[in-house]
Amino acid sequence: MKFTRILLLLALPIYLFSCRTQQKIPYYLENVNDSTGKGDVKINPLLIQKNDLLSIQISSLSTKPEADLIYNQPTAGGSTAAGYLVDVNGNIDHHRLGTIHAEGLTKQELAAEIKKRLTQPVELLSDPTVVIRFLSFSVNVLGEVGKQGPVTIQGESLNILQAIGLAGGVNDFGKRNSVKVMRETNGKRETGIIDLSSKDIFESPYYNLVQNDLIIIEPTKQKLKDADQVRTFQKVSFAFGVITIIATLANIFIK
Repeated sequence: MKFTRILLLLALPIYLFSCRTQQKIPYYLENVNDSTGKGDVKINPLLIQKNDLLSIQISSLSTKPEADLIYNQPTAGGSTAAGYLVDVNGNIDHHRLGTIHAEGLTKQELAAEIKKRLTQPVELLSDPTVVIRFLSFSVNVLGEVGKQGPVTIQGESLNILQAIGLAGGVNDFGKRNSVKVMRETNGKRETGIIDLSSKDIFESPYYNLVQNDLIIIEPTKQKLKDADQVRTFQKVSFAFGVITIIATLANIFIK
């Protein structure tokens, strides 16, 4: 009887650890109704950053078709078959126009600069048209999602809900009401917090992502508590097993 009471007392902490209050987990856009957010969709133009890969296509009214070909023909020195890479100094090295600073500019601003170089001080092409596209758009999603890692798309527009969806969504242990977005702008790092359950999510400057954003979904306090409980349970179980073995041996050999 005494041995049985000891076992019951040892089992009590395990039972208590298994009993816990379930907390409500906020869901996506929880406070949104059919009249929320009826307004203009605003997407700020992307700024070119270091390590961006750009497609630059130049055409003109020139009567010599080979002229356009010369300015669209990639060669060595910063350009690749896929496009022009923005280097660590924020520059691209155009095979005909030389070094052009691109970091911090929009596509339109860079196109205007290239067009200027094609017409001033000497007109290299007649009435040139410059079209620039981003060939790389990638963000990273880390933390409590289905699949951590880079999310890469072919287009130039990605919002945080789309990115998290492509990463497999926030799991049951992720904080949906305090998602961190880390962003570098002109060499400065900034951090924004987004509540995925709020109706005000569309007003956040971090709702629409820019290339190279880092999205972090932290674990809830419940997961951290569960992890502590698992470790404690393992320790208690180990100790319980050792005590049970000792008690069994003692019951056999000590009479």
